[in-house]
Amino acid sequence: MKLYLIPALILTLAAAAFAEEKVTLTGVHDCCKKCTEGLNKAVATAPGVTATIEKSTVTLTAADTSSLQKAVDAIVAAGYTGESDNKAVKVEPGVGPDEKVTSLTITGTHLCCGKCVKGVDAAVLAVPGVKSHTAVKGAESFKVEGEFNGKDLMAALAQAGYTGTATK
Repeated sequence: MKLYLIPALILTLAAAAFAEEKVTLTGVHDCCKKCTEGLNKAVATAPGVTATIEKSTVTLTAADTSSLQKAVDAIVAAGYTGESDNKAVKVEPGVGPDEKVTSLTITGTHLCCGKCVKGVDAAVLAVPGVKSHTAVKGAESFKVEGEFNGKDLMAALAQAGYTGTATK
């Protein structure tokens, strides 16, 4: 091996040791300071992950993909969702039953303020067959009624940047 290659190899290995992984989530609901605080609180549960939050875009940086996945899972558990630009990091928002239902209870959706409620209202009422919902500021859960497809309801919430758990 040529001696001049050794320093290049050392630099390459050192750079790899300090490499950072990133994921950008787009379409995340973030309408106010409390939403941003909720996102930051969720990310803080994943050690070694930093977040840059600019309205509906959340960029996460960490030393490895596993840490990024933990942060994304925490964001989803906090009631938010978005689209990932990193195929190695999966965003798995809540999924409703792929059948017609007359009622579903959604738990865990982020509803810190009136703007959050307006966003949920618009998403939910856009689903064919939905007649009403009980989402209010600060609620831990809300009920949706009508005659609608549960999977379509959860997809509409995800499109608006929210998620939760649907139960009959």
